[in-house]
Amino acid sequence: MNLLNATHGLDWLDAFAVAVFFATWLWLGWRIGHPSAARPSVTVLMSAYRLQWMEVMVTRQPRIFDSQIMMSLRQSTSFFASTCLLAMGGLLAMIGNVDLLGGIAMRLTSLEASAAVLQTKLLLSLFMLGNAFLKFVWSNRVFGYCSVVMGAVPDDPDNPQSMPLALKAGKLNGRAAMNFNAGLRSMYFALCALAWLGGALVLLVGVAVTAWVVWSREFSSASREIILGRDGDTKS
Repeated sequence: MNLLNATHGLDWLDAFAVAVFFATWLWLGWRIGHPSAARPSVTVLMSAYRLQWMEVMVTRQPRIFDSQIMMSLRQSTSFFASTCLLAMGGLLAMIGNVDLLGGIAMRLTSLEASAAVLQTKLLLSLFMLGNAFLKFVWSNRVFGYCSVVMGAVPDDPDNPQSMPLALKAGKLNGRAAMNFNAGLRSMYFALCALAWLGGALVLLVGVAVTAWVVWSREFSSASREIILGRDGDTKS
């Protein structure tokens, strides 16, 4: 694929749509991790509960319950990492043979696009899936670090090392969760990137819808209201 030739089939509106795509993705990630004190995100709220979990673990005997939760969290990261690999394999196969996709895109948009242009558009989704995969793999590894530190917490709650080690485990747990959530956002935007096949305007609409979904889940969902101790029955 000649990327230089592929750009000949794209215009300034495509470049603008892609710029908005990346700006929205990066801004959402930053905002979710650095919300205002008056309106914290679900991710930040759950980080506090992760620390509290580790504090409670110090006095819990036996700690089988805690190890089971950690196993479940690591299984989730492994599942999504595997899903990303399968999706990336499918996209690579599609990039290698875009003739059928070109016919579908032309029927939907009444616009003819070269194979190089379609391949370039698919690369955007492939990039997001690759980023998601790396985030999930790192999240799994950090959860592993957390498990090791949890195992190092002494059985005696009065041991001076118990609480400091538990707090370290809680912070590692929070970092792992941050990366896991970042991987999920990348998967959302990987799906959004496929809208570019329908044109720049369709991609912009997809970015708006995806941004709304991510924002509402973090800042305006029933789950968030429940975590805050409010009634969330009227929200999703």
